[in-house]
Amino acid sequence: MLPLYIKYMGAEAYGLVGFFTMLQAWFNLLDLGLTPTIGRETARYRAGVTTALDFRRLFRSLSSLFFIIAIVGGGALFLSSSLVAGEWLKLQMISLSDASLIIKVMALCISIRWVCGLYRGVIAGSEKLVWLSVFGVVFATLRFVIVLPVMWVYGFDALVFFFYQLFIAVLEFVALSIKSRSMLPRVKNAVIGWSFAPVKNVLGFSLTIAFTASIWVVVTQTDKLILSSVLPLSVYGYFALAVLIAGGVMVAIGPISSAIMPRMAMLHAEDKPIEVLAVYRDSTQLTAIIAGAAAITLAFFSKPLLWAWTGDQAIVSSVASTLMLYALGNGCLAISAFPYYIQYARGNLRLHFIGNIILLVFMVPAIYLASFQYGMIGAGYAWLVVNLIFLLFWVWFVHSRLEPAFHLKWLFKDVLVILIPASIVGGGIKLLGFESDSRLLSAFFVAGAGFLIIITAVLFSSAARRMLRSVISRWRPV
Repeated sequence: MLPLYIKYMGAEAYGLVGFFTMLQAWFNLLDLGLTPTIGRETARYRAGVTTALDFRRLFRSLSSLFFIIAIVGGGALFLSSSLVAGEWLKLQMISLSDASLIIKVMALCISIRWVCGLYRGVIAGSEKLVWLSVFGVVFATLRFVIVLPVMWVYGFDALVFFFYQLFIAVLEFVALSIKSRSMLPRVKNAVIGWSFAPVKNVLGFSLTIAFTASIWVVVTQTDKLILSSVLPLSVYGYFALAVLIAGGVMVAIGPISSAIMPRMAMLHAEDKPIEVLAVYRDSTQLTAIIAGAAAITLAFFSKPLLWAWTGDQAIVSSVASTLMLYALGNGCLAISAFPYYIQYARGNLRLHFIGNIILLVFMVPAIYLASFQYGMIGAGYAWLVVNLIFLLFWVWFVHSRLEPAFHLKWLFKDVLVILIPASIVGGGIKLLGFESDSRLLSAFFVAGAGFLIIITAVLFSSAARRMLRSVISRWRPV
């Protein structure tokens, strides 16, 4: 869909789409740790640690906070739309009045979609992950695919795109609200009452998550914020395309983290440490397979992939190197996120808090200097190098504190044993020197290379082999 956006809307209009995505991420600074907290408390309620009445009181309190923050944060962006359009963005073809109106619509969309995080937290904490996944696919299709025929009818204009996004955001809000409320325990409204007192019990955990989440947003979005002001909006559109494609590495593992975080929290609440580590190791291998294969494929074959996808040599030459760097950096990030999951399950995020501060101290100056000096390619190198160093050293330190004598086993048996063979296969295919003017042939080549890489990763994963044996044994005739 992305090449079609650029083709029909233009690179500058797509730059606004990238700017919109970045604003949504920065808006998470206002989360205050509330979204993961409601997910964790839902899992704890299901494990019998929290009563139905206490859980409903917490849900009502958090709902009030979500709406208050949405109004304040969205209102601030709405009122500052003219300033952002006129002073920050480097507009070329889009008029100032249109850009200002678009930013107002962005503010409404972001506020509505952010409140949906509360409802997603309840559903994820209830482990209704199949429903949530299907729902996500349906609304992603509505948001990114169905928008094309809508623009075909009403015009390929940025205003049409963003007003349609606002309509879909309202539909998503209504659907998630109905689903999440149907899963709440039945308690009389008069008994629940109105009070923020229930939040005090989880305030320490929430604020720790809030601070680390804030650092996370700053770390992952500083490059995009800086470049949105440095680059012309059309060039920023190309950069946003590269980052969004590379972000597929993180999106691919989203369902894994959504599944294991409430599961590990519940197992820890039930005092099952062995089972917690088993889930941790198996999910690490699954992440190494999915994120690793995706990152390796994007890194080795960014040029044929972009050519097959866009058919635009200007896009290929502009973003191939940036895509490679961000894909590898995201692969490192996906693996280094795992110590957070086990700290989340235990309800103690002190080390995660410290680690994020360290990451912030190194990442922001590196990206700032590299972006101003070398543009988007400099930001890509800074992203990769800092994430690689963080993976190699900080993850080892956290594991040594939480589970002594565990790290080397985890690193070699759950990560490197999968990534090294997959990288060798990817490098070997790269050495073939494939080049073609055919987009179809390039697509088949990248798909074939990606398939071989992921098959290699699966074959070297003990968890994947165990799951395959289980599946085969079920289908084996008696």
